[in-house]
This record gives sequence, C-alpha cells and structure tokens, in this order.
Amino acid sequence: MVEVEGLYHSYARDGRYAVEDVSFAIAKGETFGFLGPSGAGKSTTQGVLTGLLQLQKGAVTVAGHDMRKPGRAMFNRIGVSFEQSNVYDKLTALENLEFYRKLFDVETLDPMELLRTVGLDHVAKKKAGEFSKGMKHRLTFARSMLNRPELWFLDEPTTGLDPAIASEIKDIVKKRKEEGATIFLTTHNMYIADELCDRVAFIIDGKIKLVDSPRALKLRYGEKLVRIDARTEVGGTRS
Repeated sequence: MVEVEGLYHSYARDGRYAVEDVSFAIAKGETFGFLGPSGAGKSTTQGVLTGLLQLQKGAVTVAGHDMRKPGRAMFNRIGVSFEQSNVYDKLTALENLEFYRKLFDVETLDPMELLRTVGLDHVAKKKAGEFSKGMKHRLTFARSMLNRPELWFLDEPTTGLDPAIASEIKDIVKKRKEEGATIFLTTHNMYIADELCDRVAFIIDGKIKLVDSPRALKLRYGEKLVRIDARTEVGGTRS
C-alpha cells in the first residue's frame, strides 16, 4: 500500500536533511506506527506521503500512485487526521463535514453519523470556533473518515483527549483496521503504538533506526521483571 525507498527532504535545499535515506513499506491492511521525538522527521515523512510536501529525492508510491505526480484519484483513497486541527471556525461542525465531502469524487459517509461516532452530534449546529481543542481534534478525526479511506493517516489521534474519549477513538481505529483499512499512525506514545500497531518504525534525526513488531521489540529489549506484593502478620497486626 505504501513503498518508500531512499527518501530525502531538505527544507532549505542546502544539503541539510530533515529526512535522510528513509526506506520502508506498508502492506495492505497493516497498521504501521511511526515513532520518534519532536523534530525527528515524522511530520516531514507524512507530508511527503500525503502530497503536502513535494517529493525531492527518492521513490515513493502511495496506494499505487507515484508521488512525483500525485493525482486527484489518490486523494479520493486516503484520509488524513492532523495533530493540529485545521477546521473552519466560522462553520458549524456539520457544515465543515458537508463542505469537505463535496471535494471527493467517491461516495462519502453520512456527516451526522460521523459526528455521532465521535460524540459531537449534540453540537452539530454549533460553530467550530466555539469548540475546545479536544472537540476540534475529534471533528478533524471525523472529517478524515468521510471518504472511507483505504489508506488512513493518523497524526497523534488521541492528543488532548480525556481517557474515555481516547479509548473510543482507539476502538474506531481498531474497527477500521478490521474492515480492511491500511493505517499510518504517527505518534510519540509507545503505549498507543503497542496497542494499535502491527509494526513500528523508530525515526531519530531524520533516519530510521529500527523497524519491528511491538511484541518483538519488547522481547528483545524489555526488562523481565516480576513484582510480588506480600502481606505478613506481626503480633496480630497486618503489614
């Protein structure tokens, strides 16, 4: 579903690379985690894969489309949920989704049903500018599902959400995977990656250092610890 070979990207085009010689592949139906600290190259890589940044050097294929010439057909097949919400503040939640669905050439899901899915149906007619950061994040997440994407890019999908809502978002991600979606998950949270991903890649200073399954990584690098809680009775009292 995604093939990246020898990807380089420089913002200043001066030989200093935000992403350097990055290569990986994502199979259809796989949830692939992209982990690393801030500034490691996660967003740059995602920007190239989604067509937001021009491919400068390397070979990148997304959903069968060469990213040297990304076409409209590709954007009908992918969905993107950004960490920084970019909804229209002067439109209501429902108007945001109704507007965005018109940009696709494929069948889209019902906006009200999507708002219901992310728990925003009760504010469907409220302007997004009045939303909290977490509510805007959920609206952005809902918007990314409108075209029922085959390839779904999720950038920190649970950021700024309370534990209950975050759990619901993760359940939605799991369900979409069961339905056959391929998911590219960008995060710095290993716990989320462990729960959702089939494989993860660690990128540091623009270079991929390691790619493997969460289970394999835990077996290889995790500490084997056993915690024992004991209760004793001394002089008729418990301690």
